Amino acid sequence: MSDTLLLGGTLAQGCHPSVQINATVNGRRVQRTVPNHYRVIDFVREELKLTGNKEGCGAGECGTCSVFVDGKLIKSCLSPVQKIDGCSVETIDDMDRDSGMSLLQQAFNKCGASQCGYCIPGMVMAATATLRRNPGANRDEIKEGLGGNICRCTGYQKILDAVELARDVQSGITPNSALDEDLATDTFIGQRTRRLDSPAKVTGAIKYAADMFMPNMLHMQVLRSPHPHARIVRIDSQAASAIPGVECVLTCDDVPGVDNFGVFIEDQPTLARGVVRYVGEAVVAVAAQTLDIARAAVAAIHVEYEELPSLFHPQDAMQDGAVQLHAFAANNICKHTRIRKGDVDAALASADVIVEQTYDTPAIEHAYLEPEAGLAYVEADGCVTVQSPSQNITHHRHMLARILGRPINKVRMIMSTVGGGFGGKEDMIYQGILALAAIKTRRPVRYVFTREESIKVSAKRHPFNIRYTMGLKNDGRIVATKMVMVSDGGAYALSTPGVMNKSAILGPGPYEIPNVWVDSIGVYTNNTPSGAFRAFGAFQSEFATECHLDLCAQRLGMDPVALRRINLMRDGATTHTRQKLDRVLAVECLDAAIKAAGWEPGVPYREGQGQPKRQDFNFEGSRHSYLIGGRTQPITPKGQAQAGVHSAQILGNSGDMA
Repeated sequence: MSDTLLLGGTLAQGCHPSVQINATVNGRRVQRTVPNHYRVIDFVREELKLTGNKEGCGAGECGTCSVFVDGKLIKSCLSPVQKIDGCSVETIDDMDRDSGMSLLQQAFNKCGASQCGYCIPGMVMAATATLRRNPGANRDEIKEGLGGNICRCTGYQKILDAVELARDVQSGITPNSALDEDLATDTFIGQRTRRLDSPAKVTGAIKYAADMFMPNMLHMQVLRSPHPHARIVRIDSQAASAIPGVECVLTCDDVPGVDNFGVFIEDQPTLARGVVRYVGEAVVAVAAQTLDIARAAVAAIHVEYEELPSLFHPQDAMQDGAVQLHAFAANNICKHTRIRKGDVDAALASADVIVEQTYDTPAIEHAYLEPEAGLAYVEADGCVTVQSPSQNITHHRHMLARILGRPINKVRMIMSTVGGGFGGKEDMIYQGILALAAIKTRRPVRYVFTREESIKVSAKRHPFNIRYTMGLKNDGRIVATKMVMVSDGGAYALSTPGVMNKSAILGPGPYEIPNVWVDSIGVYTNNTPSGAFRAFGAFQSEFATECHLDLCAQRLGMDPVALRRINLMRDGATTHTRQKLDRVLAVECLDAAIKAAGWEPGVPYREGQGQPKRQDFNFEGSRHSYLIGGRTQPITPKGQAQAGVHSAQILGNSGDMA
């Protein structure tokens, strides 16, 4: 341990006793002195800079960190570095140094088994272990061998195909030519097209943000709010600043430009300014020479808070007299999108059947395997550069220029390889802090989230509460639909306005409905902000619509498919937002789907009506699909709709689409 890290004969904050490790890594002898709390993954990635194997969870669940130690597959995020002293370690970085790719890696490349690629190094290691253990492993044995590894993109089918291909080529059942490039064809449709980035992903050579290193690089950590809503009374960072190795401590006072940003509404500060609005909001950032020193500095910062009333339910937040989280948003309404077509009340009065139900969908974590990370630095010409897995780099660049108070030509965003996003990396939640630290220190700064930090801070899918009322004729024709949707947008807007628009526009589905009423209301609360997630808004509202149609089919004694075919839009239809459609293929799509599914026509719950059990699927196993998240309420006949179902007439910033 260097004397510069000693204070009065004791270890300085952020420094640890060291241990010497002698090991053979990828055929090369290495000797290193590292902190004694290092794990094998830290030794391989941070000390040796072998970044092919990733850290996804830090808890031994995802398998991205899998390596061989003396020929045995281990989860390197769970193993203390002392375990490899005197051992032989094999990582993805050098699986076949002679030909560039091992047989398994060639098969992964051939089968298109990598998408984001973050899980693939671990998958290749686990598949290698499986075929070493049993060269003739069948598909079930391959599944068992890969059981400790998670993929969030491919769905595993192509990964299993790749392992089977490698097995068969290795055994001689399939010729080596099966691994060759496919010949060019006149069309890409129906063809297996090779991904250009696949070789780099299957070998672990491609660099994600957490894999990047620069000379003289600093490490960042962030102090986050423990309170859902509180006023910041005082920040004391003197003790943190005094720790040797701490290069800068940042608060909102260090923002030189306009300290408000957002996708649709600029309501979010780079670091909390005067008040925190959710647990996990960034308050103070530290950049230091090592990660351990940065963590010690964060622990030494004292923030005095005055707790404020908190709002956790959108319905409570919309009430008159509720605490206002943002001064510009009356009743805490972030976005209210309305659609009005025809006369819904009159149509409901003429309906033969009225079906009502309430549906709830939860907040959902994206669970991409790559935790958030980034690297920022100032180039020789003064241009501030941030590399991160941002899914919206052009918008991020413009927001960053405003935050930094710099012309756009002096701000550069580089989209690093994205290890899974699903919309969750569209929002800029940490890049501004990185850029500020790089400017203040004039040194590169890297920030890598832990999995716990990612789950705490990252945006979730918007939870919805949907009150659905539908009026139908006895022949199945829908005469009116009324949807009142209230969504928890969390502490900041992020993508909420876009989600509300999309949920309203697509919610009633691809059906010809003459009378439509939709309210889609996004509300500020003190929960983690909600953001983009695949099919954002449409997923929640269309889930409710399709579940509701199944309930309507049950009430009318109709085949659910027949009910949909009656109401699907056709050529010349007018959408709920008054768009005239020329060609519509909805009926053709439905017919193709039911043919492929082997759908057996008939009403649901046949046995309850004294009819033979369905033969096309296990209805008992699917029963939950009708009531997921729903609060069971009676399906009322005409004239008995519950009073107050249309009660969400709330003023706020609106997006009328009449």
